[in-house]
Amino acid sequence: MGWHGYLALWCGVFGTVALVGYGRSLAGMTRAQRAVRARGRIERVGEPRHGSSPNDGIAVVVSFQDPSTGQEFTVTNDGERGERISAAWTGREIGVHYPRGRPHAFRFTSDLSEGGRGLGRPAFAVFLVYAGLVVVAAIDWGWPWALLGFCGPWALSGVYHLPGNVRDRNRRLDALAAMAAVPGRVVAVLKSVSTDDDGNTSTRVVPVVTFTTLDGTAVTAYCESGLRDPAGSQGRDVTIHYTPDDPAVFTLDVEAERRSWKLDMAVNIVGVVVVAAAAVVGMVAL
Repeated sequence: MGWHGYLALWCGVFGTVALVGYGRSLAGMTRAQRAVRARGRIERVGEPRHGSSPNDGIAVVVSFQDPSTGQEFTVTNDGERGERISAAWTGREIGVHYPRGRPHAFRFTSDLSEGGRGLGRPAFAVFLVYAGLVVVAAIDWGWPWALLGFCGPWALSGVYHLPGNVRDRNRRLDALAAMAAVPGRVVAVLKSVSTDDDGNTSTRVVPVVTFTTLDGTAVTAYCESGLRDPAGSQGRDVTIHYTPDDPAVFTLDVEAERRSWKLDMAVNIVGVVVVAAAAVVGMVAL
């Protein structure tokens, strides 16, 4: 079987995966669509133990109600329970989802929406089919097809999303200007050590800060940036700048955050210009 045959097999397999996935979504049978989603409320927050692993998340006790039965449940985030909780306070709402009829198989999420339609894998399968077709076009008809095939859609997507990115960036800059400043304290430094396949060891250090908002809400949160010498920061007093509407959004250095968002916008614009130029080169060279 020649490479065209392998390409046909590639497209056939992933095309089937995409069709099955989109069919399941239309029928409402994907895992995301069948999951029950509820709003949970944090009832109690534990303080992370100094030196423990940051992978565990902040220990919390959460209550939620099964929408179908009305039964109340009070649970903890011990073990693998979905997204890691990195910012917590009593009364904070978090998402809880679980298979229908199995509330004890719950998982936490920061997303309070109704969830998606389970189209992530089918969409990726469609991309793999498209990538295969672009590769065969580039081999059979020349390299400009690769530039046009890959950079063209990427450039169109960038141009389409760029205005929204600009609006998000402006909202973020406005939010930074409206942040409130309160005193905080580093109460623990979490550490995890991992070893890769080559035997190289890497250490991850995550400080944990606590602060009280102006309305009296006591917040415990991971602080993964903005601290000098994070490994030795336990007990250090810091100034926390937080968003009044959502204390989980905070920073220790407003100016650094502002520079980061401006740089991110510049990188987005340059990226769109580069891929658009590459697509134009491919089109001209055809």
